[in-house]
Amino acid sequence: MPDPSGPDPTVLHPMPEQPRVVLLRPLVTSPLIEVGEFTYYDDPDDPTAFETRNVLYHYGPERLVIGKYCALGTGVRFIMNGANHRTDGPSTFPFPIMGGAWAAHFDLLTDLPNRGDTVVGSDVWFGNGVTVMPGVRIGHGAIVATGSVVTADVPDYAVVGGNPARVIRTRYEEADVARLVAVAWWDWPAEHITAHVRTIMSGTVEELEAVAPA
Repeated sequence: MPDPSGPDPTVLHPMPEQPRVVLLRPLVTSPLIEVGEFTYYDDPDDPTAFETRNVLYHYGPERLVIGKYCALGTGVRFIMNGANHRTDGPSTFPFPIMGGAWAAHFDLLTDLPNRGDTVVGSDVWFGNGVTVMPGVRIGHGAIVATGSVVTADVPDYAVVGGNPARVIRTRYEEADVARLVAVAWWDWPAEHITAHVRTIMSGTVEELEAVAPA
């Protein structure tokens, strides 16, 4: 009999026949990366290299926070604040990091712009090859189209696309978005989610609210 709580969120490969798919929560080791349960990454080359191949220039202290039940297509990349260069002088070249006598000028790199943590809500779908710039906040239930470059915050349940990414449409009316965020199905107990998968996937806002745990 299947486990009433659903699949195991601690298993690295939730689909053994598809090694290209990994759950990120049991994979990541960096204290600067936080990922919620069942968020997965799909990559035919090496999905287990997510921390080094897909989270770039992550020298800290800013964090990457990704919610629960997110789907990340192949090549989704998060550019972190460590990628920044000075732009207020004649040259943008980061001389001090090359060492030698140039290292004496490392103070020139200590006050670079920092937009803070990059935060992704729950139930977000990223298409293939999306790039997320530093300090962006992406709301719950958002969809980011293939190839997009996200340079600004994305509202809850918005569909965005392009370079830079713009809102194409919203998935629900504003009042319904507020109701969906309030019901927060991704925070329900695992057993309750399992019992109501069909409503979560295909029900109305009213039906979702009706089955929410008391």
